Amino acid sequence: MSDAPHNERDERLELQVLRGTANEEELAALIAVLSEAYVAEEAAATVPERPVSAWNLTRRGMRTSVRRDIPWGRFTG
Repeated sequence: MSDAPHNERDERLELQVLRGTANEEELAALIAVLSEAYVAEEAAATVPERPVSAWNLTRRGMRTSVRRDIPWGRFTG
C-alpha cells in the first residue's frame, strides 16, 4: 500500500460494457455515480472501538522508580 493520500494515488479502473452500446454521456454519468458512492462509503467507514475490560479499568498504574537521591530510612545524620 502507498502512504500517499487517496487523491494522489494513481488508481485505474477498468470498465467493460457487456451488453448494448453506452455513449459518452451514459459512461460519464455512471462514473460520477460510482465515484460519489465510493467517496460516501469511504467517509462512513469507521473502525469499531475496542471494548475496555474490567481488568483494565481497575488496575493500578506502574510503580514509580526508586529515588536514589533520598537516603534509606530518610536519615540524614
